[in-house]
Amino acid sequence: MLKILLVEDNEMNRDMLSRRLKRKGYDVVIAVDGQQGVDMALSENPDLILMDMSLPVIDGWEATRRIKSKENGSQAPIIALTAHAMTEDRNKALDAGCDDYDIKPVELPRLLEKIEALLDS
Repeated sequence: MLKILLVEDNEMNRDMLSRRLKRKGYDVVIAVDGQQGVDMALSENPDLILMDMSLPVIDGWEATRRIKSKENGSQAPIIALTAHAMTEDRNKALDAGCDDYDIKPVELPRLLEKIEALLDS
């Protein structure tokens, strides 16, 4: 079973997305802030990370940089999740080290396509 780390501070978003991903057969572990996301990316060894960008403690951009840094070296692909839908927001997420980008509200079929594409590569 493939493991997804969901880093999301909003309880409603977290609950809805984790339940839907579990129904699709994924093992889902949850972090509620950026620092916990960094810690769990290393301790849980997920196959993929879904990273909210607007997080407490450290934001998703910084959490992504830390996860992808040479000292941590996580190879898990990261999909940025954000309500910010401008081109510069997408570029900022990709520049921080995210492998893909998706906007909120999440459309599960679209997100699943991105997850499957990254896990198959």
